[in-house]
Amino acid sequence: MRCPFCKHSDTKVVDSRSTRDGRAIRRRRECLACKERFTTYERIEEFQPMVVKKDGRREPFDRRKVIDGILKACEKRPVSIEQIDSFVSDLEKEIQEQGEMEIDSRRIGERVMERLREWDDVAYVRFASVYKQFKDLQEFMSQLQELIKGSDRKDLPGNGRS
Repeated sequence: MRCPFCKHSDTKVVDSRSTRDGRAIRRRRECLACKERFTTYERIEEFQPMVVKKDGRREPFDRRKVIDGILKACEKRPVSIEQIDSFVSDLEKEIQEQGEMEIDSRRIGERVMERLREWDDVAYVRFASVYKQFKDLQEFMSQLQELIKGSDRKDLPGNGRS
């Protein structure tokens, strides 16, 4: 394991423990050269299906790309990294359990949008604006109006918010 600070290859494990969901091991490491500490996660390498992109290209599922997209949408919003990581772990597990060799990127994007809509309206709109690639302001406004209508229904008595 290379040190992310000085790139030296000699490190030692200072602490090791399972993550809350038990699907990974968190290791605290120390570089033997510069003495900086950093954290790594060890996961079982499971079958990763190919993601079929909008243009037909195929690439392996990459949880980091999903996390990065969600993090951008949630920037300066009240959504924790723990929520995001847990959701992406669940999504990854769900995809693997389906056992399909390929998954359409739209299915992943729709699941992310569903979750963001539950967490935070602003993060949802941010993600949707990039994901759906609105052609013009009218299309974007239409999506916002749909979101506002949905929020109004949630605020009605008996709809979960009081």
